[in-house]
Amino acid sequence: MEGNLNALTTIFTEFYYWVTIVMMFLIHVGFCMYEVGVSRRRNHLKTLMKNAMAIPLVTITFYFFGWWIYFGFPNGPGIAGGLVTAPFAEPWNPLMGTHLSGVNPGETGVTPTDAALWHRLNGVFWGAFLLFSITTASIISGSIIERARSGAFWIVAVLIGSVLWILDASWGWHPQGWMVKLWGYHDAYASGVVHAIAGGAALAFLIVLGPRIGKFRPDGTARDIPPHNVWLVTIGLFLIFTGFWGFYAACNIPLISPATIAGQITGETWTATNIYLAPTTLSAITFNFLMSLSGGMLAGYIVSKGDPFWTFSMGLCGIISASAGNDLYHPIQAMLIGAIVPSICYKLHYFVERRFKIDDAVGAVAVHGYGGFLGVVVAGFMLWGQPSSPYEGFAHINPLGNFAGAVLMFVLGFVPTFVVCKILNSMNLLRVPKKVELEGVDFALNHAFEASVHELGTAEKAMIK
Repeated sequence: MEGNLNALTTIFTEFYYWVTIVMMFLIHVGFCMYEVGVSRRRNHLKTLMKNAMAIPLVTITFYFFGWWIYFGFPNGPGIAGGLVTAPFAEPWNPLMGTHLSGVNPGETGVTPTDAALWHRLNGVFWGAFLLFSITTASIISGSIIERARSGAFWIVAVLIGSVLWILDASWGWHPQGWMVKLWGYHDAYASGVVHAIAGGAALAFLIVLGPRIGKFRPDGTARDIPPHNVWLVTIGLFLIFTGFWGFYAACNIPLISPATIAGQITGETWTATNIYLAPTTLSAITFNFLMSLSGGMLAGYIVSKGDPFWTFSMGLCGIISASAGNDLYHPIQAMLIGAIVPSICYKLHYFVERRFKIDDAVGAVAVHGYGGFLGVVVAGFMLWGQPSSPYEGFAHINPLGNFAGAVLMFVLGFVPTFVVCKILNSMNLLRVPKKVELEGVDFALNHAFEASVHELGTAEKAMIK
């Protein structure tokens, strides 16, 4: 019976994560619609392709080294231990592909236990983390539209998606991560691990890139460049909301036995857990997801005086700002955090734009960066004293640990991206030429399209007898 139950649990977990991957793809449908809706007509095709092509680039690089980084670096290494061996995450390992049997004769690096578990779960776990990776990279894409070279973004997308975010996940979003052990860091649904690091990277990119031509008047005040299509933006954001259900579900382990968690959770009841293997439920995240979304949308409607773009963007910020603690918050706490933090982020967006002349086309730094950062900091206070982990000897959640973690996440995104963008800028590879920006980055494609249509029309007219 126990063997059958374990097998059934493994098969259920495999299907559960596969479903979350399908749901999370809607985030990227939403991002494409959202960015095209914000950009002006002359930039639509390049905006679409810039974001879409991050998917295959991050996928391939995450297969070759990103997945291994998550398992190899939870100790720092050198902070809480050394480098961890993770043969099942190496791209040449049989478990990183179709593996329908046990350990084959002569096969190295795979134990019978590894084969029993990872041949069913490795691909779906990898896929779920991959979608987190692509999301982290795509957050940057919208902020830099209409003036950044696609190649420059793709380099940064691989850096963030397959190296930096998965490194910080290994440190602070892993059951044995050193930040969890030593600092009591808690970030259940990735306010800092995904959003703060992406916001830091986006800010660094924008500082080096500079504003769009015409964004600021001669006196330094900012012009409003409204979305080209508010309906497309709205539908895109609602698809992102929908995809975030998969994002949240993928941050949980759906069903796990007490014995699996090294005996620290006692009793006979199997449970769902968060990413740290501490008990939570899908019921809890359903309450808190919807309450934080609702708090953000209501606050957005009020502070933006009914502006659709910011009403829905602040709904997303509401989810992000409560995500660090949404496994443990009361729903009313989630609602209040989801309303207050986005209101602060909205004000910060316009302050930074006015004071430092930062042109963030979609408010990504505010929604993801400031929202994620403040969400982690708030969780440190709201959950002060709660266990960060089911394991003995781990630090409890505390304000200092979460604040330090939030700073580390934001800086880890900012500094390497700033350096890479400076190098690309020095080589004239960061920004499109002024003429191209003014004509529109789609100018050559549109010209070729119109020429083809004209040639075809002329040929067809000549055929009319």
